[in-house]
Amino acid sequence: MLFLTLQDIEQRKARGLKERYLYKPSTERVNRAAEIVGQVTEAFEGVKLGMGVGLFEGQAIDNYDGDEERAKLREKDEKEDWRRIESMDLIDCHSSLSFFDALGMRFHLPAFICSELKGEFGEGLDITLSGLNDWNRPKFGLLSSQQQSAVSTFLEFLAQDADSEFSRESIERDLVEYWTVS
Repeated sequence: MLFLTLQDIEQRKARGLKERYLYKPSTERVNRAAEIVGQVTEAFEGVKLGMGVGLFEGQAIDNYDGDEERAKLREKDEKEDWRRIESMDLIDCHSSLSFFDALGMRFHLPAFICSELKGEFGEGLDITLSGLNDWNRPKFGLLSSQQQSAVSTFLEFLAQDADSEFSRESIERDLVEYWTVS
């Protein structure tokens, strides 16, 4: 949720980002968000998609597309460097979060988190990372302790955000039950 100048806002609007995605927080939160972006970037450095479900491939799954269309959309997927994934693609494909396997989640999660911290996402990432159960918990099973710690730090930050009022209780519970690294 990095601070956006008027020039940043105009550039992002020109790229198609809607006003509601252009969050303007306090300087303290801006600085903390930048620190967390650094922590996430370091924790997920070098992670590749491999055979995991890709961002556009997830949309094919969501749309009940056949194998041919799924393969075609997978060709569009970034597979080597999650930092190359555009925020607009994350917004357009936000439902893919529900269809990632553990490899896909490990690869895409830092892109979603960093986009959220920069004020470019805003599509309910708090819901994906909280309210964990037997169905969605395995999607995070490949995260290293350093990666889990980065996600935990992000969730602690998110729980303090006014926009998280509906998911705060769930975030706080999952921070204790799952995300806290011992």
